[in-house]
Amino acid sequence: MATRASPESYAMIEPRHDRDHFTISDLSTEFDVTARALRFYEDEGLIAPERRGTQRIYSHRDRARLAWILRGKRVGFSLGEIREMIDLYDVGDGRRVQRQVVIERSEARIALLTEQKRDIDAAIDELTNFVAILEASRAQDKG
Repeated sequence: MATRASPESYAMIEPRHDRDHFTISDLSTEFDVTARALRFYEDEGLIAPERRGTQRIYSHRDRARLAWILRGKRVGFSLGEIREMIDLYDVGDGRRVQRQVVIERSEARIALLTEQKRDIDAAIDELTNFVAILEASRAQDKG
């Protein structure tokens, strides 16, 4: 029985030494994504399963890349940004460049999300105050 990866664990996905390869159904179940989504990521060049007849066979590398894709999407990176970051894995420098780029992009994303959170918190406060004013006005109309 396949175990599901929680969204929080996508970036730190555990290796599956019990398997040599994965089917589209295996990855769909484990990552809770549709087969259509997997085919889309293949069409976009983000994963590259082997073909055996009409069946797609996914490698450990494809599985790890899928985890990166889903984590990246979850935190708001574009597919282009995700592609750039995961393609850096192949640079051959022990992932030093990849780590640096991911750190820089992640820090920039954190700053943007923090700013958006401040804006959302301010909008919530404003709306809360506005509702309180309207409720007070409604209470006066009834009284």
